[in-house]
Amino acid sequence: MKTILLLLALVFGQLALLGNTSRKDTLRTNQELKFKPAALAVSSALITFGVIGLESDFIKDLNSEVSEEITEHIDKRFTIDDFSQYAPFVSVYALNLAGVEGKHNFRDRTTILATAYLLMGSTVTILKNSTNILRPDGSSQNSFPSGHTATAFMGAEFLYQEYKDVSVWYGISGYLVAAGTGFFRMYNNRHWLTDVATGAGIGMLSTKIAYWVHPFIRNTLFKGSDNISGCIVPYYNGEQMGLGMAFTF
Repeated sequence: MKTILLLLALVFGQLALLGNTSRKDTLRTNQELKFKPAALAVSSALITFGVIGLESDFIKDLNSEVSEEITEHIDKRFTIDDFSQYAPFVSVYALNLAGVEGKHNFRDRTTILATAYLLMGSTVTILKNSTNILRPDGSSQNSFPSGHTATAFMGAEFLYQEYKDVSVWYGISGYLVAAGTGFFRMYNNRHWLTDVATGAGIGMLSTKIAYWVHPFIRNTLFKGSDNISGCIVPYYNGEQMGLGMAFTF
């Protein structure tokens, strides 16, 4: 019960930030994402399923059955999920570089992404350290929730929001990649179904919150600073991966 209360406090504590988003939007599109309770339905359902699964014997049995079914005939692991988790949000910058303009300019979309990453990363880290759920492969006790899946769905929602007015298929493709990332976390025996579901919910919710609070952040931190440009470049050196960022003011 303490774990459940902690999770609910984290979710609703983040939602409390929404009260600061009342300032008028002055972006190029003049179309900020507005808060709608219905937008929370899917992410809330996924998180709720995962939270209940921490205590429910039925869902724990379901976790085991799904894990056994997926891994039963696996002879070789595929680590594509280590890369695919970043694909959706990197695609936003790749599309813009290719000349397909999204909803926001570089500074604003990067601010939104950074906000979403901060919310997602802090939530996942706190939960991993407080729930101590053993991974399916027995390697560690930080299984809940799936950080890879949270990152992938955070990026998928980011891609969808930036390009849904251009073509809904950009968002659909992002969510397909995110779903594949979640599947491979289970395929590689690294996460339970509830880990993946909760990670997906946290990822989507983090991005939605980032869009809702963005007008407040922009008007507070960047008021009068519109001439900012830059780029984000992913890197991989054979052992480590990450993103390099450069800004011009």
